[in-house]
Amino acid sequence: QGQLVESGGGLVQPGGSLRLSCAASGSITSSRYAMGWFRQAPGKEREFVAAIKWSADMTNYAESVKGRFTISISSVKNTVYLQMNILKPEDTAVYYCAAARRPFAEGVDYWGQGTQVTVSS
Repeated sequence: QGQLVESGGGLVQPGGSLRLSCAASGSITSSRYAMGWFRQAPGKEREFVAAIKWSADMTNYAESVKGRFTISISSVKNTVYLQMNILKPEDTAVYYCAAARRPFAEGVDYWGQGTQVTVSS
């Protein structure tokens, strides 16, 4: 069993930055899990944003955020981060932390509760 708790969302102007955090606990801190961020905008399906392994030797990003977002991980703090720069209004969504023991396309084992990110002037 495990738990994911996100924090760091909020309101930011276009071009601004935010950093999201996801604290993991229990079995999720095992190297068997990959960690990721997804987002869901109003009226749209949940979509993949970025992923990383606990070993931090591999990352993956959606094309829409490449060059603007950076995923990182601290195995000491059992925390995954998403640094979001040059934010755009289309980045507005609820952001969810996720953990999976297989490729994310095959399913997610754990979801966080979500944190709202709003990009608006």
